Amino acid sequence: MTYRVMIKDLPAEERPRERLVRYGPERLSNKELLAILLRTGIKSKSAVALAESLLAKFGSLRGLASASYEELLRVKGIGPAKAADILAAFELAKRLADSRIEFKGVINSPQDAAEMVLRELSLEQKEHFMIIMLNTKHRVIAKKVISIGHLNASLVHPREMFKEAIRRSSAAVILVHNHPSGDLTPSEDDISTTRRLVEAGQLLGIQVLDHIIVGDNRYLSFREKGLL
Repeated sequence: MTYRVMIKDLPAEERPRERLVRYGPERLSNKELLAILLRTGIKSKSAVALAESLLAKFGSLRGLASASYEELLRVKGIGPAKAADILAAFELAKRLADSRIEFKGVINSPQDAAEMVLRELSLEQKEHFMIIMLNTKHRVIAKKVISIGHLNASLVHPREMFKEAIRRSSAAVILVHNHPSGDLTPSEDDISTTRRLVEAGQLLGIQVLDHIIVGDNRYLSFREKGLL
């Protein structure tokens, strides 16, 4: 018979739930919070140890958050129920972050724009090019992913991008894309594509306010850097 190591089998001072109640969730490590989600471990490995293995497997909490259902199932000790619990927890965190931004509604600075997409795009393993569409008062109308892949002029065509902005009656747009590497330095393609889209926007009467690059929970603004 397989013996599953339960959290309750740990010494009281090592049990994540008890530590959470006594000290608050902010005092717990990532592996302890994850262990509470997992509830049980596997033979000879506690839930805390299994959580530690998960974080090591995917490299970080961010790596784990971007793992697919199939990838989670390939980890020994993670079955369908545990995989579903992990995915649900990260999705709730993402939706909470989005709801806070949606409540704000108005973009007054590059930081406002970055915060709207930072958590979402920082987790992506591929480059995503997105636009944030605004009305005349810079209130957010919508945001939309235009393309996925390395940013260049052939991938991001002005016709496709501005078709969506025109459909939404946008007065202005903010360009956003992520660098999965975490290096925020704009590439030559980033710069040339941005200039092309700014020129197209001028012809259409839709202002390109900024281009934000995000990665590793940080951002770079073309406007702040004098690139726009």
